[in-house]
Amino acid sequence: MKSVGRLIAVCIALLSVSPTVRLSGQDTTAGKKVYVKWCAGCHGEDGKGDGPAAAYMLPRPRDFTGAVYQVRTTANGQLPTDGDLMRSIDDGLFGTAMPGWKTRLSDAERRDVLAYLKTFSSFFADTTQRPVALDFGREPGTDARSGRQFYDSIGCRKCHGDQGRGDGPSAPTLKDDAGFPIFAADLAQNWRFNGGGDVAAIYRRLRTGLDGTPMPSFSDLIDQKFLTADELWHLAQYVRSLSPPRPPELRDVIHAAAARGTLPAAPDDSAWNRVERSWFPLVGQVIHKSRWFTPAIAGVWVQALHDGRALALRITWDDRSPSPDSAWLPFTQRVLASVAGDDSTPPTAALWPDQLIVQFPTKIPEGMERPYFLMGAATQPVYQWRWTSAPRRAIAGLARGIERFDSLPAGSAPAAQAVYDHGQWRLVLTRALATPDTADDLQFRTGRAIPVAFFGQDGSNGEFGTRMAVSTWYFLALDQPTPPRVFVTPVVAIAVTLGLGLVLVRRAQQRGTRA
Repeated sequence: MKSVGRLIAVCIALLSVSPTVRLSGQDTTAGKKVYVKWCAGCHGEDGKGDGPAAAYMLPRPRDFTGAVYQVRTTANGQLPTDGDLMRSIDDGLFGTAMPGWKTRLSDAERRDVLAYLKTFSSFFADTTQRPVALDFGREPGTDARSGRQFYDSIGCRKCHGDQGRGDGPSAPTLKDDAGFPIFAADLAQNWRFNGGGDVAAIYRRLRTGLDGTPMPSFSDLIDQKFLTADELWHLAQYVRSLSPPRPPELRDVIHAAAARGTLPAAPDDSAWNRVERSWFPLVGQVIHKSRWFTPAIAGVWVQALHDGRALALRITWDDRSPSPDSAWLPFTQRVLASVAGDDSTPPTAALWPDQLIVQFPTKIPEGMERPYFLMGAATQPVYQWRWTSAPRRAIAGLARGIERFDSLPAGSAPAAQAVYDHGQWRLVLTRALATPDTADDLQFRTGRAIPVAFFGQDGSNGEFGTRMAVSTWYFLALDQPTPPRVFVTPVVAIAVTLGLGLVLVRRAQQRGTRA
């Protein structure tokens, strides 16, 4: 009996330490060290998603104790596989603060931290029911038209909007299972999709849903014969078609081509279809109080033209509402109540407008020196164009820091035309290259690299004052028109050469005849 009792005691001891022993090449003790160093700041020491940084984030970091995971290959409500967890660790989760760790941690460190994450929930302890990935089949031939029909019939547009930009009628009411406000995904930016942006990844999300969010699984519609697996694939193909064929490449320079004819002043002028556009990402302003960690505007598309006398900039960005929008006011209040800030008294939601700011130095620098990117400084101001949605106008002025802006006379402001359409602003700003106010207005010149930066605010996301999305400095280059002599000179040279050749041939023929 003593030997049996001793054996039981040993077994109990082994079970009690099993969360920290090496299992299948994974060491939870080592994993805990990695977790404490790199993960606890967001996810919390106990894995509840309540680390010191969590209060500044929307969506919130994952609560590992509930074992509810969004990106999986398993059915709705099921645990993820180890492969699912590793992909999230490796690649991160786009659209959230979760980065990818594949290039930051070793293979062993990532395996160990994966094992440690599973110790936070007792659900993973049940080894009799291993998570099983769904059979997703193969992608059929493309039929985006059929996909659009199902996009409407199963209600995707209610949240994601007619053009997929997250501006549907239900969008202002969305919240996750913890009660925090959540945006419907912008389907026109597949490079930011949670879990991947290709057709196969989109199809997997449609089959599994995103647990913990309003995004449901549509597998039951296949089971109920409402649609077939192929038709759901076609829906995934349609969703993919809403984004550009390739993710945008970050460029340092916006090239303003020399326009042929009149500059297009309207945002939807067909001339813009022939102008190359560049993408510039924006991030939250986290340097100056009040900081803002959850901006709604992810970036802007920029196009530029000039005719030697004036410059036209077309700026396009996705925005779920044309602020101020009373329908989004409750959402704004939930955002402000959910995200910690630097304010001693949290602000009350108000009907703030949308704003787009284009920033330049006051003079084109000779070298690479530029003013402070965050709206200059008192001793070195920056020249800005500020467009607002209410009142819908653009003004010019000098910013002497993020909290001081001195407007210039109306004659210095660019002409502005803006259109809001299905979750997107399209804005054209036009101004003469040279102005009478050479002291305060930037004087644009061709053939020079002109620093430029962008700032954006979505009023319906609680963004006002210093709460905004910002970019760093980039460059605007106005291409120099090709002088007519560049085309005429070669033609003249060819004609002269041909004429001389004919003369020489003629003389040679005459000599031959005399001989």
